[in-house]
Amino acid sequence: MATIANNLQLVRNRIQAACAQTGRPADSVTLLAVSKTFPAVTVRDAFHAGQRWFGENYVQEALDKIAELADLREQITWHLIGPLQSNKTRVVAEHFDWVQSVDRLKIAQRLSEQRPAHLPPLQVCIQVNTSGEESKSGVAPGEALALAQAVAALPRLQLRGVMALPAPSPDPAVQAEALAQVRVVFEQLRTAGLPLDVLSMGMSADLEAAVAQGSTMVRVGTALFGQR
Repeated sequence: MATIANNLQLVRNRIQAACAQTGRPADSVTLLAVSKTFPAVTVRDAFHAGQRWFGENYVQEALDKIAELADLREQITWHLIGPLQSNKTRVVAEHFDWVQSVDRLKIAQRLSEQRPAHLPPLQVCIQVNTSGEESKSGVAPGEALALAQAVAALPRLQLRGVMALPAPSPDPAVQAEALAQVRVVFEQLRTAGLPLDVLSMGMSADLEAAVAQGSTMVRVGTALFGQR
């Protein structure tokens, strides 16, 4: 039976190979382990195997894990990658290091106001919906620049980049086209003068295509922890 340590090494090998194929340094892509629905003990196992960055989709589930893993808090970087409702912004501002799913100004304003002064600025990404799927969160590409500029001006937040969840496809060409659309938005924001350094896209099934399209952070769950 595969262990988390073995799976981690396999995923890292995939990232390194994808980087090599596109002439990128192996350390130019960060691995975010998506631990949603898996217990704190699984996160601890991954931590002991060398993983430090973890992504969660559900606020309450994540808060329970953060509390259970309090002894590792200074060494783990916690990312919220799921939709965020207004009534959850305070606890997220107080307990997370990153929020990748900012898709409207109201959420960003609340996070800014509620981020405790003794903590570093909350690192945030704008979530962009390039596929137009109503079931997915995210700002439309044409509205991304205005939102990003407004978020960048808020105190207690640091805008880092763009996150997206392109529609899944087994076809590499379709994957590449969908991921390229996200890259275009990211480059538009940078061209407009925003100092962004994070393009968060790519998961277990399409991380190679994402790296080829310039992803700097891949969010991997299934390939690390198994089927949910």
